[in-house]
Amino acid sequence: MTSLATEKSAGPSSTRSPLQASDGHAYGWQKPPIQAEPPSVSTAGQEAIDLARKAGLKLDPWQQHVLRVAMGEKPDGNWAAGEVCVNIPRQNGKGAIIEARVLWGLFIGGEQEILLSAHEFKTTTNTMKRIERLIRGCPDLLKRVKAFHKTVGREGIELHDDAAGKGRSLKYIARSRGSGRGFTSNCVIFDECMILGDDAMAALAPTSDAVDNSQLWYLGSAGIGAPSQQMGRLRRRALAAIESGVPDPVLAYMEWSVDPHVAECPAGCDQHDDIASVEALLKANPAVGYRLQVEKSMHRRLTMGDALYARERLGVGLYPSDEADTWQVIGEEAWKALAAAESTAEGAVAFAIDMTPERSYAAIAVAGRWQGGTHVEVVDHRPGTGWIKERAKELHEKWGPRCWVVDPGSPAGSLIPELEDEEDGLGVDIVQPKTRDVAAACGQFYDAVTEQALSHRNDAPLLTALAGAQQRPLGDTWAWARRNVGVDISPLVAATLAKWGLSAELDEEEEEPMPWAEYG
Repeated sequence: MTSLATEKSAGPSSTRSPLQASDGHAYGWQKPPIQAEPPSVSTAGQEAIDLARKAGLKLDPWQQHVLRVAMGEKPDGNWAAGEVCVNIPRQNGKGAIIEARVLWGLFIGGEQEILLSAHEFKTTTNTMKRIERLIRGCPDLLKRVKAFHKTVGREGIELHDDAAGKGRSLKYIARSRGSGRGFTSNCVIFDECMILGDDAMAALAPTSDAVDNSQLWYLGSAGIGAPSQQMGRLRRRALAAIESGVPDPVLAYMEWSVDPHVAECPAGCDQHDDIASVEALLKANPAVGYRLQVEKSMHRRLTMGDALYARERLGVGLYPSDEADTWQVIGEEAWKALAAAESTAEGAVAFAIDMTPERSYAAIAVAGRWQGGTHVEVVDHRPGTGWIKERAKELHEKWGPRCWVVDPGSPAGSLIPELEDEEDGLGVDIVQPKTRDVAAACGQFYDAVTEQALSHRNDAPLLTALAGAQQRPLGDTWAWARRNVGVDISPLVAATLAKWGLSAELDEEEEEPMPWAEYG
């Protein structure tokens, strides 16, 4: 393996083909489409592979590859990568990598303390059971165990002291603001790291700072937005290393994912992946041919729809921007100061719809008058677009809004004809702002925040959107824009247009609105 490996696919036409068995069965890519790691001269990965086999755990080629790369060593014998991230869709078998790494740390590596955490403690409990089963099935390992601790709050494995009188232990801990504080660890493993924020990082990551040759491991699936803050940082570091050709000094990053077509792709585009293809499934899922089946996996697209299938099975994630680059237009403190736990609006209300350019996510927002100002909420925010019309019909019937607003120049503009349809849609004219109206709406929203004339419910989609939004010039004014393709600002745009819709001129006489407290 070179000091910096990057194997980004050119899509379905890539010359890199999946493994083919002699019986003609297809296998997923055993090396990741995205990989970056610092240089190494040797690896302890083979020791982990051999020990796992002795304990009855046979690893797939891709799992062995991860261990060899992640456990690479410098000339002095220390880890080449002090941080390791494995980003892979669910059900591929990342748990086996954790098990092999833990066994090595306890029985070969001499690591005195290993911490294993997950977003949900039941995930950690399942890992605990699997590791115990492997140890109990291997007499040579079992005889070195002093105790399997199962008392609540003290779960873990403790080994007998070695010849130097030093003990070794594995501790399973729930992830929270304070968990891990007070520990000193040789290795910290963050499972389910697509849900890993700063509170947990602040509590757990420093536990290894006072230990020579320590490692932090992050394992999870595709990013899901704001909760994937730490994974987003790791991913940006890896992509920066790949782009520059200069390895990150401490990070080994491996990601199985596809780069899907977007609306702007020309006909015959060969630079992106077709999510409906077998090739895309193989590229993102190394366990195909081992524990995942092609036909069954692809049927999940029919069950979940394109957006969820792309995320859960093809590794297409949503990653938030880092704090250093966030909240460029409206300050975080100013926004959060306007949060209101309870609100009751009076008079007319307005709804608005927006979606991402890729049509991967869409949002419906509402605005109404409240205490001399305006209250905004994100009513719904989901993957894909197929749900929008029925949800809009439900909200329209329930609340009798003043108007619905959709920017005709936005991706959501394609929804206008079916929303206006009298038989199958809302049966009303959609208010369509012109370019100058969009600019005015953004300015009015901004002014309402600075003048403290706006309230909200601290909706997570709005927080994430504002954190990743920037201004784009629109003549002498401006409109909302996202800083990178990983940011979804549709909730913010929808809320902005909904607020504007409260005072927009309508062609028809307004209906008497219903009183409202909370939309959903």
